[in-house]
Amino acid sequence: MSGAPSIFRTAMGADFHRLHPQLQRRFSVGLAGGEACTGRGVMDRIWHGRGFVKPFLALGGTRNILVPRQGRNVPFVIENVPYTDTYGRETVTFVRTFDLPGGPRRFDAQMVLSPQGDRVLDYLGTHQHLASDLHFRAQPDGSLLIRSGEHRFREGPVDCRVPSLVGGDAEVRESWDEDAGRFRIQVRVTNSRFGPLFGYEGSFTATYTDVRTCGVRPGLRPVREEARA
Repeated sequence: MSGAPSIFRTAMGADFHRLHPQLQRRFSVGLAGGEACTGRGVMDRIWHGRGFVKPFLALGGTRNILVPRQGRNVPFVIENVPYTDTYGRETVTFVRTFDLPGGPRRFDAQMVLSPQGDRVLDYLGTHQHLASDLHFRAQPDGSLLIRSGEHRFREGPVDCRVPSLVGGDAEVRESWDEDAGRFRIQVRVTNSRFGPLFGYEGSFTATYTDVRTCGVRPGLRPVREEARA
């Protein structure tokens, strides 16, 4: 880990060093280090909450937000590639592609460091209409817990906070399985009133490439980028 710290290491501060070494490397992806990370594995389960959430998931799926289909033993790829966005900010892609029956589905996110440097901003979808604050915390066993904070909606002049009644609170747990030699991930999105909305859990292996040589492949960056933090 050379050069300036990654956006994740900056946001976590000293807490970053409590992560398992494999997680430290994975979340050191950044422009200074010059590495991109590609994870390939299987989601044991992709699940949805009660039936009324399906229209919202289907709508989100049109902009690569969330995944509108359920499944078991679903192959997937996650691409974490650093680049500089059109506003000069270091950005890291979190683009997940799920190989579901009927065709692949993507869940896109782009992450930047907050202006205060104490959290990560998560821009969702192809047009970055949704933005969330993410708080990263190392756990006693060396795993990583990520919790979402405030959600905001941006479209043209519209810039508003998403009420908790219609928003979803995300919790992501990522760990390293020593015995299997794989990363394990569990994602759960819940609503304060309606309960569980969406989630997935599975495992993957990771490979690292030199982003200065490979660059950012076409289609990985969003169609529209949002300047507002």
